[in-house]
Amino acid sequence: MNNFISHSLKDTEKFAEKFAEKLENGNVVLLYGDLGAGKTTLCKSIIKALRYSGVVTSPTFTILNEYQGKIPIHHFDMYRLDSVDEATEIGVDEIFKSGDGVCLIEWPEKIASILPKDAIKIYIESIDENTRTFKVENYNDNTIL
Repeated sequence: MNNFISHSLKDTEKFAEKFAEKLENGNVVLLYGDLGAGKTTLCKSIIKALRYSGVVTSPTFTILNEYQGKIPIHHFDMYRLDSVDEATEIGVDEIFKSGDGVCLIEWPEKIASILPKDAIKIYIESIDENTRTFKVENYNDNTIL
């Protein structure tokens, strides 16, 4: 596991840019962290780094927002799901299997049983108001850390 410490939004954006450079179709990125840790902020930065130029909003109430950057981006927020069945009903597992674009998933623990085993994991820990630690697992490029 590799660690990156962000002391500001600008640091988070730089991390996201380097991280996004290596993302490709079929990658599934799982973002773990407490409420307010910065999962959505990091997702927004990754989406921008994947060259989406529009407005990025949180999918808290919609479960899924889709964007077209240099590749398709599927941004999930599983916080409001009550069961894995709800996720399969809306086709979440089919999106994973399709390999079409990148999936960014907030609150992935809610759907643990259907997640790909080779997913990239980012554990976010809030140190203080501005500082975050990103612990990255299953990502093969150490140059971002």
